[in-house]
Amino acid sequence: MSTMPAPTDPDRRAALVAMKLQALAREHARPDDPQAVEAIEAAGFGGGAGAVVDGVAWVLLDERPERSLGAALAWAIRQGATSLQVLAERGTGLLARRAEGFDFPVHVSHIEGRALVPGVALVVEAPAGAHPAHRELAAMIAAGGAEPTEEHGVLAGEVRGLEVCRVVDDPDTGAPRLEVGVGAHDREIFQMLHGNRPTLEALTDVVATVGLHRRPGAVNHPLNRLAMSRALRAELVDRPDLIGAMSVAPAAPPFPRDNLKDEVPCVATAVVDGRTVAVVCTTGIDLDVVPFSVDACAALEAGGASIDECFVVAPSRDVVDIQQRLAALARRPTRFVPVDIAAAADA
Repeated sequence: MSTMPAPTDPDRRAALVAMKLQALAREHARPDDPQAVEAIEAAGFGGGAGAVVDGVAWVLLDERPERSLGAALAWAIRQGATSLQVLAERGTGLLARRAEGFDFPVHVSHIEGRALVPGVALVVEAPAGAHPAHRELAAMIAAGGAEPTEEHGVLAGEVRGLEVCRVVDDPDTGAPRLEVGVGAHDREIFQMLHGNRPTLEALTDVVATVGLHRRPGAVNHPLNRLAMSRALRAELVDRPDLIGAMSVAPAAPPFPRDNLKDEVPCVATAVVDGRTVAVVCTTGIDLDVVPFSVDACAALEAGGASIDECFVVAPSRDVVDIQQRLAALARRPTRFVPVDIAAAADA
């Protein structure tokens, strides 16, 4: 049963999370001398609260803990802490797995009432492949002008990183079919309105429309505000020289995407000086992209790749100092490579 405070207004929730962290830190930071830490003061940060006790940063993650290890590490570094104790009520298996990828000491604990149980790292598994019957529709996707992509058992078609079709199983017959549309809701509406239209014809029209808005330098439009990190990856596939590579190929992320609307990093591999390098594309200032990259490299290796370095590629405006400091803490050599898509389009 969850012991975290129920949702309420942001200020009150932040205060409740800070109080909970204070109580846990007082009980567990020095169990033999609780009076010594009675004056612990917790400070809020995005997604949780933190306190420093004897040089150890204690952080309680509240909102989206599975996407908050980077923020916790950034807070610990800024406080001058020498190690990090992460507390959460969910997602601790993923957090523990990612924590293993850093030289900075990170310990993850799962909250059970007032007890803290060490987090057990989830096993990294190679992404599943699509069903052979689904793969038979890859030729239709390509014929419609989309790029076939396969991630975690799902075969889809993309236009410069934006999904425009997906292979699904018919709910009545169980047979695979290609549905056209941007996202599940759009595919459902498209099927209702144009169910009798030939699939290839419909896909070709959608690809043409989406392509107008997804090219670099296009006028701002809802279709080019979705999946921006994947648009960046598509640009690298066309222009691997932007990161000093001979070639760039899309790869599956460490876990499936929830939906198309959430902006999350995406993954590729590149050949650089004869080596295979992991590439993680991101847009916006994402503090969690380095922990994501740690996970992405592990997933690539679980799939049989040999990875000794990781490039985190982002628009120049989205690369900040704290991200680079986090990258320097990763066990595997990891560095940010800033690019500019618009500049690439003009080149």
